[in-house]
Amino acid sequence: MRGAGSGDCGGCKDARDGSQIWRCYGLDGWSPRGTSVMDGAPAPLAPLGQGSRNEKLDTRAYFNPLGFSYIILHHLLSPLLHGSGLSQPGLPLHLLLITSLPLVVQSVVAPFVPVPTMVIALQTAIKRIGQPKIGENGYVGFHPGKTEVFKAGSKPFGEDTKALKSDIRLDHDVEVVARDGVRLYVDVYRPADDAQAATKIPAILSWSPYGKKYSSLDMLPMTKWHSCVKRSDLSGLEKFEGLDPADWCPLGYAIVSVDARGSGHSDGHICVQGSQEAEDGYDVVEAVARMHWCNGNVGMAGNSYLAIAQWFIAAQQPPSLKAIAPWEGLSDMYREQMCRGGWFSMHNFDLITKEILRGHANSGVEDFAEMYRRSPTMNVFWRDKRVDMTKIRCPVYIRGAEVSGLHTMGSIRAWLEIPHDDKWIQWGSYQEWFELYSIPESTRSLARYFDRYLRGIDNGWERETPRVRWATLKYGDASPVHDIVLKDFPVPGTQYQEFFLSSNGRLVAGAPLTSAQTLSYDSEDRRSWVEFTHTFAEPSRLIGLPKATLYVSCDSRDDFVVFVILRKKDRNGKDMLHLNFPFEATPIRSLSELDEKDQHSVNTFAGPMGILRASHRAVDASKSIHPNFPFHPHEKEEKIAPGTVVKLEIGIWALGVDYEAGESISLRIGGQNHSAAEFTAWSVPRPEHELNRGKHTVYFGGEYPSSLVLPYVGRP
Repeated sequence: MRGAGSGDCGGCKDARDGSQIWRCYGLDGWSPRGTSVMDGAPAPLAPLGQGSRNEKLDTRAYFNPLGFSYIILHHLLSPLLHGSGLSQPGLPLHLLLITSLPLVVQSVVAPFVPVPTMVIALQTAIKRIGQPKIGENGYVGFHPGKTEVFKAGSKPFGEDTKALKSDIRLDHDVEVVARDGVRLYVDVYRPADDAQAATKIPAILSWSPYGKKYSSLDMLPMTKWHSCVKRSDLSGLEKFEGLDPADWCPLGYAIVSVDARGSGHSDGHICVQGSQEAEDGYDVVEAVARMHWCNGNVGMAGNSYLAIAQWFIAAQQPPSLKAIAPWEGLSDMYREQMCRGGWFSMHNFDLITKEILRGHANSGVEDFAEMYRRSPTMNVFWRDKRVDMTKIRCPVYIRGAEVSGLHTMGSIRAWLEIPHDDKWIQWGSYQEWFELYSIPESTRSLARYFDRYLRGIDNGWERETPRVRWATLKYGDASPVHDIVLKDFPVPGTQYQEFFLSSNGRLVAGAPLTSAQTLSYDSEDRRSWVEFTHTFAEPSRLIGLPKATLYVSCDSRDDFVVFVILRKKDRNGKDMLHLNFPFEATPIRSLSELDEKDQHSVNTFAGPMGILRASHRAVDASKSIHPNFPFHPHEKEEKIAPGTVVKLEIGIWALGVDYEAGESISLRIGGQNHSAAEFTAWSVPRPEHELNRGKHTVYFGGEYPSSLVLPYVGRP
């Protein structure tokens, strides 16, 4: 494996060939540092020491005698595999055993003592990014040691922006040194008046690589209708997707805006999510907690990337991180963004790379398209991008929404897997930036939460706040229903109703057709699909996780991708849309006024989707968060002979929808992405072998019981 050191074994497979990748720890001179094992083999010996780029502590990683036997066998055979160190040809057995003594000792004590494990060495492809330019994306230059004060009543970024309620001090480019010596830079906004300055206060981190002075005033004009966030809702001091110091400093909080590794003037290159960023987050949390003005309590908050980072950093359990508020954050880059269902898409990340990310001359960002080319199935790189929710121990205030189309299942998985009761989830119906900046109740609710856990105020938060609050969409011009208090999610007593695909495009409860039928669509045409519909006889509410089970073939390829979407239809059978903002915040008064060309993912939502590449159809039920949301390991590709019928179990992302009598739900099946995709202008076309070609045929009835399961919770 290239770039992993001189001790790599010759049997290591190159990551580019897409086959199973070997973990290689290498041997350094006469010092036994570990062994090489293939994924699924006995656990490797942890390296001695810690603190490098590729090391992290994992208290669950223990050495075991079986693994030790594997190591000894490896060392005895190592003259065949290695050319240096312990594996030199002709090494006397007694020297081998003496130098292996630490392994024996560790195998004895490890069941009682946690040891560090190493993140697998894997050379990551890097894509260069632009350098900061004064006047672009909020950048004002590099000014370590500089302090300035913004006065109460001022509007630093324009007369049409939010006026400051109090004096705010800004400490520019404060240096924090991470465990590996990398210098990270943060901006600190805190109260500047004498009374508050004399009191130690908690800090809330805004973490992303987007630029610590890149504000929502800079970014939101790129979106349709500026995402309905008025300039007067923003001061311009806020980091994009983070809390606004204009709101939080008067409440007695410091807002710390971070340039993540590789961004701005921070050293290194940008490591998007994963253990490197998580370790950096741990180090910054603890460094901020020790700053002279801080009371030792640190929180994190924000949307999207700023939410995703919270999962990973909180899973490291930094002692001073007392509470997090991840509002709309995915949790698994492979399954929820880049490779959903095994189908690769850069989504919005090419836009982010080209228009937003900036770093020093030698910086860059992980090249996801190239990493997928090297390994389209799961490997150590992609595994590192899935957070372990079971390690999060601090209180968590989750917000999510199905209208996101990106962060939905991260919020759901967090609720289901975080292993304690100090967690709350609030489901919304509007776009995340609008909810954060333009709904005052968002700030009031979040302030009450942080007052409880960062300031120690007994304000009744945990006694009075419902654990689960949901929202349901009505689509069309009707307003959604908010703050539906549930006992849990999924809703206890949910009736999972199974509807079978049937003749005449119907979804029928009860039993499948007795004989098989087929319908086909052109997989290359976005306007071609097959559709099956159920009409509700009475008002009905669906909340939860739907699932489609389909039997499909492709006549011309040995692999293909199936896209499904649940559409709501009015009483006349017309497709309905949901508007992601309240009408009063938009320039329209009815969705009938919205042209198709103006329907973007930010401002409209067509319905929840499911995606699955046929060769990735394998399911590991033991890891599924719910029977209706199968876990696909994506460990291997199982190609199919053209024309062969395969069973596909497709988890559809969570929904909450109310239906009136006479309205319908349809399952639409096609070969192209059903949702708005306005980001494609920044991306290059995908290679031919990844594309759908030819006719897809859906089989239903008889030996092919294709069906849709819906989570019915009663009448609205």
